[in-house]
Amino acid sequence: MSNPMVAGRRADSARRRQRVIKAINQTRTTGGEISVSAIARAAGVDRTFPYRHPDLLALIHAAQADLNNPDPGGALVSRASLQADLANAQERLARQASHVTQLERKLSELLGEQAWRESGLGAPTDIEQLQRRIIELEQQVVDLTGQLEDRDADLDAARGANRELIAKLNKR
Repeated sequence: MSNPMVAGRRADSARRRQRVIKAINQTRTTGGEISVSAIARAAGVDRTFPYRHPDLLALIHAAQADLNNPDPGGALVSRASLQADLANAQERLARQASHVTQLERKLSELLGEQAWRESGLGAPTDIEQLQRRIIELEQQVVDLTGQLEDRDADLDAARGANRELIAKLNKR
């Protein structure tokens, strides 16, 4: 038994699919922007339509790859990915420069302390007092680690509750 509403809906979906394919082909030839939003706008369909049809989404992504890589034998590298790589490299370089500066400062302090002790001008260190301080600090680290674990557990529980609430809201 054929339902006329189902048949009409299928026909409408087929027409929209054809409009999307036509928009992809036209955009490839004219050199316009190739993105899911741009293709959906050109085809006169909702932006979610290509996402509901994986074959159409694959066609859009293939067109984007062709646009970003006109040489079919070359590597799939786009200008945006190269810019992202450059930004990442610059950030890594800045972090390394900061780390080198920090290490140089620490080395300078250690060499200064060593020279001070070897010169005999510095006061002798109280080893027992330092060992007591180390024990206090280690205990403080243990306490803070426990507190952090408790807070992480609370945060995980809150995130779980939030996911459940969002899921319930999305079902409406």
